[in-house]
Amino acid sequence: MAQLDAQTTATTVTDAARKPSRWRQFWQVAQLPVLAFVTAILVGGVIIALSDFTVLEELSKAFNSLTFIGIVLLILSPVVLVGGVYVSRHADHVMKRLAHRAPTVWQRRLFSLLTPVGGVVLSILFLRAASFGPALEAAWAAVTTAYGALFEGSIGSPQQMLAALQSGDPEAIRDAFYPISESLVATTPYIFAGLAVALGFRGGLFNIGAEGQLFTGAICSVWVGYTFTGLPWIIHLPLALIGGALGGAAWAYIPAILKAKFGAHEVINTIMMNYIAFRLSDWLLTGPMQRPGSVPISPAIAPSAELPRFFEDPIRFHGGFFLALAVAVFVWWLLFRTTRGFELRTVGQNPNAARYAGMSITRNIVLTMCMSGALAGLAGANEVLGVNHNLAQAFSSGYGFDSIALALLGKSHPFGVVLAALLFGTLRSGGTRMQNVAQIPIDIIAVTQALVIAFIAAPAIIRAIYRVREERAMGEVFTRGWGR
Repeated sequence: MAQLDAQTTATTVTDAARKPSRWRQFWQVAQLPVLAFVTAILVGGVIIALSDFTVLEELSKAFNSLTFIGIVLLILSPVVLVGGVYVSRHADHVMKRLAHRAPTVWQRRLFSLLTPVGGVVLSILFLRAASFGPALEAAWAAVTTAYGALFEGSIGSPQQMLAALQSGDPEAIRDAFYPISESLVATTPYIFAGLAVALGFRGGLFNIGAEGQLFTGAICSVWVGYTFTGLPWIIHLPLALIGGALGGAAWAYIPAILKAKFGAHEVINTIMMNYIAFRLSDWLLTGPMQRPGSVPISPAIAPSAELPRFFEDPIRFHGGFFLALAVAVFVWWLLFRTTRGFELRTVGQNPNAARYAGMSITRNIVLTMCMSGALAGLAGANEVLGVNHNLAQAFSSGYGFDSIALALLGKSHPFGVVLAALLFGTLRSGGTRMQNVAQIPIDIIAVTQALVIAFIAAPAIIRAIYRVREERAMGEVFTRGWGR
């Protein structure tokens, strides 16, 4: 008996020692998105440099003035770069040959890091010796100017913030913190819409209709906002938010019931519902909901239905951001701390096993899609009640479609969606300043986002580039394809 207890204790200690720390668990989940973002930034920098006219002009001059030695150095530059990467990928073999013994873990890691860095440095030196120095300097200036403008446009200038706080001037403080406030304003609908798609993914559904549900939620929310007057804000504001959530849920109920009862695929139905929502909003804004004597725009909502703003103009930061964070916590609690969430995830991951366990597939499909639609409807209500205070044509700039990328980037986890939404919100907010200051097209932001999504969707590329070992995935939920 004592021997059995000793073996059990030894097994428990061994399992505890093998269990990775919380930091390692977090890094195992976050490393691919982080590396994908870094890679997208690097590739985006190359695109920025090659789209700058000064860089292109300097490259043309360098090629026209090439000598024989310059051609040799130009050829050696990529050879050295590729050689550094090759040596890094075969660090064990190279170090055994050099030291005649197996390297330690830290020696191998340090060697794997320094060899590609050395290859990059030598490659740059060769290019400078081949008269490409001005082109490299112009490229560096273009990239740093563009990304510097992107940072200041999305976060703000730290020096300006510090100077404003020291001065105590309210106007200077508002101007200094305006960029980061706009990033949070852009982040808020991303959180709602990203949670909507992520919840659908967890339930095994591909909700492409978040944009249409967002429009419907905005329609219902603005109608409640300007129709009911004389109500106190403690009643009117929740009523308008509930109206937006119910509008999105009702719009999602149609493809949900078609999926659950008749097997119609939700991708096709939600896409079609998007177009109906767009045309419905156009008809309403040019007819029943049009403000008298105005362009296609709805009447302004009552002040009692507005989400509170915490600062004076021009800062538009409002309470919707904290509401979005609270909803993210609620979705996390629902998915991972309740029986209903366990049932939802089980149906999404293995509907056959869920059916065998007595779970209702039909009920869970309808419930998942309606909750997803309600979250998307809250995104529309947030824009109406917190930012615009009315409804105009094409008021959404693609939040519902971007939310698909957010859910993928956040690994369909509520907290991951919040982080991805912060990334997309800052990119969107800073893109305008990057275009104005650095004369870089704002489409570069879309390119960067697309590169992040591409690298996330193809993790084998990131694993191959950075030699990331594939971890065993536990419980990741995605849609099950067209044949379910």
